[in-house]
Amino acid sequence: MKELTKAEEQVMRVLWRLEKAFLKDVVDEFPEPKPAYTTISTVMRVLVKKMFIGYNTYGKVNEYYPLISKEQYFRDQIGGVIKNFFDGSPKKFASFFTDNQNLDVRELEQIKKMVERKIEDLKNKNE
Repeated sequence: MKELTKAEEQVMRVLWRLEKAFLKDVVDEFPEPKPAYTTISTVMRVLVKKMFIGYNTYGKVNEYYPLISKEQYFRDQIGGVIKNFFDGSPKKFASFFTDNQNLDVRELEQIKKMVERKIEDLKNKNE
């Protein structure tokens, strides 16, 4: 999957949040000073070309919607980070993450519980 530029990611975040939106709706979601309609329109045309968003046409206006979920995009991006920076090893990534983040005991306990739940799910699935 292709990566998004910063501008493309900003537009996608709006569409993920709104689920469906017209160009005006997307521009309205940006903080002041808002980008020009033409700028957002160009970014959206690129996203259509990259097959990240689709649209329905109503008269002369398009209603845009994401073709890829935020979770799917994030999963693919994290997979690329793990592949490119951690030799494809999720273990190295987890080690880096836990060693280089300011995680408190509560956060580490929550991560531990999530991992334990996943282990149980996988064990039950394989039985």
